[in-house]
Amino acid sequence: MKVLVLAWEFPPRIVGGIARHVAELYPELVKRGHEIHLITIEFGQAPRYELVEGVHVHRVSVGPSHNFFHWVSNMNDSMRQHGEKLLLEEGGFNLIHAHDWLVGDAAIALKNSFKIPLVTTIHATEYGRHNGIYSEQQQFISNKESELAYHAWRVIVCTNYMRLEVERVLGVSWDKIDVVYNGIHLEKKLALEPFDAQEFRRRFAADHEQIVYYVGRMTYEKGISVLLNAAPKVIWEMGGNVKFVLIGTGNVDEFKRQAWNAGIWNQCYFTGFMSDEDLNKFRTIADCAVFPSLYEPFGIVVLENFAARVPVIVSDTGGFPEIVRHTRTGIVTWTNNPDSLAWGILEVLRNPGYSQWLIENAYEDLERRFCWDKLAQQTEAVYGRILHERAQVDW
Repeated sequence: MKVLVLAWEFPPRIVGGIARHVAELYPELVKRGHEIHLITIEFGQAPRYELVEGVHVHRVSVGPSHNFFHWVSNMNDSMRQHGEKLLLEEGGFNLIHAHDWLVGDAAIALKNSFKIPLVTTIHATEYGRHNGIYSEQQQFISNKESELAYHAWRVIVCTNYMRLEVERVLGVSWDKIDVVYNGIHLEKKLALEPFDAQEFRRRFAADHEQIVYYVGRMTYEKGISVLLNAAPKVIWEMGGNVKFVLIGTGNVDEFKRQAWNAGIWNQCYFTGFMSDEDLNKFRTIADCAVFPSLYEPFGIVVLENFAARVPVIVSDTGGFPEIVRHTRTGIVTWTNNPDSLAWGILEVLRNPGYSQWLIENAYEDLERRFCWDKLAQQTEAVYGRILHERAQVDW
């Protein structure tokens, strides 16, 4: 099979989970004998064209833009033009695969011009991110999501939760949606150079403090305020011997004010951006990871902590309860409930034997349910179904 992929982020440009998803899925499809051409946007000194683990990566420039939506429009123009060039010169493409609404205009245009079936992965919805549509901008994005899903031959989502959401919010027929989980490459996550763990740990906490940490975008939907509201109870119950480390960028000042006003400033450390290299080290010295999201379609970050053998506490929103089996591979707490979250954190910190049991179970689950090789087979099956159906109809 020959597949043209459109994605607005791809390493080294990493904005959210799409970059990692795309970067890990397609090399597995290459191993299975498929030819993948991926169009994304230029970033820093990254080459305009390169072969990455067998994937042909094409980076296009985006013209000057006066706001985000103008930028998206310009990006789609560039992707469409380069896609047309590839489809004309290379030929033989069987499918177009678009990742989220941002590349939808280009994907739909290429589908219609060349009569090549379009499959799309919807990683999240605007409705889900905000628990509703409240502005013209949000309505515009939601309409674009619906349009892309309508034009797609099939729609892929990352959890059964998202299947329900896409059906309800975007009006997509249930039998048009396939569920393929996100995954992780263990060998990549566990490849660490030797380092002084104690010295590294002391950058974030004192020796007597247990480390509770969050990593991700510092935004309302990630539930940071819930974590900070839960922190005082945890600190009190642990006799002050705990440090909350919050890693990531976004609305950091707002959460710093909350920590200061709650009187827990000295028990919190906001690191800002952290490189992948340091983050992989950090996971080896953390005592537990907490993800109290208000909305979370999947949460690859949970798998990364499974791989690093860090016990995980999550909220029961979105896809989290599908990934984390409560009291077997982690702790699932009530969404937007600081008391429930504090209970979950204390369960892990107070019971090291139980925590280790959760870690072992979670690690076993990775190979069983979240291996990219198996997920690539599932994606390949979706592709195969589309090609079979395409062969039965006139276009």
